[in-house]
Amino acid sequence: MRSHGNSDGLATHEVHVPAPGGGRLWAERSGAGTPVVLLHGAGMDSRLWDAVVPELARHHDVIRYDARGLGRSTPPDRMFCDVEDLGAVLDYFGFHAAALVGLSMGGETALDFALAHPERVSALGLVGTSVSGHDWPPDAQSSAYAAARRERDAAALAELELSVWASMGRTAPGGELIERMVTHNAHLRLVSEQQVEHFPDRDAQARLDDIAAPTLVIHGDRDHPEIGVIAERLVAGIPGARGRLIADADHYLPLRTPRPLTELLLAHLP
Repeated sequence: MRSHGNSDGLATHEVHVPAPGGGRLWAERSGAGTPVVLLHGAGMDSRLWDAVVPELARHHDVIRYDARGLGRSTPPDRMFCDVEDLGAVLDYFGFHAAALVGLSMGGETALDFALAHPERVSALGLVGTSVSGHDWPPDAQSSAYAAARRERDAAALAELELSVWASMGRTAPGGELIERMVTHNAHLRLVSEQQVEHFPDRDAQARLDDIAAPTLVIHGDRDHPEIGVIAERLVAGIPGARGRLIADADHYLPLRTPRPLTELLLAHLP
């Protein structure tokens, strides 16, 4: 474990969590209070939360980790389950239950975990999230993604990620970090995405009324249009869920508009 202080004077601790079946998940713990776990999206890593963690950690015990094979976590050498990895993170830090805040793929993992282990989730913050069971409409972008994966073209994959999901560009807030993060993870995700287990019967969209945790659904007004469609379905389907739209933010909302996002999360999290 490596400990250090951040610019706000809060102690942070870096650890490597043993992953189910082998390997390590890089994780960082900051602050004190009720526990919150932050989950990033596909092709990203926990740097996504750099601008959110300092204020969130003033009020909560915050864990962020790099998903299997991304960022500083070790690449998988066998099939793995994202829901099991999240459970391993909670177990490592001794959390029976925690609030889960996930973006995109991270939000999908949080929803699937909440359905599998409702007693372990105190609240959900779903940011620009995807959801298992959702049928994405076919388009030129999805075809290009499939081609880049098939040809194992990391450069094309990174270019697509930046043009489709970081559409506000490099000069917008967080742009340089987003570009570095996406470029760094492009080749890593080609491996990790082949090893993650897919469960055809995993369908959170069909079970939204089973979600028991207080839920806040947030997305940016400049995100992919289908993210807005998913957000509407989540708010309509999850009992008591509330939806919020943040202006001037694409899919990388925690780096584009960290202050309004953090304010919404602090008002929602227990």
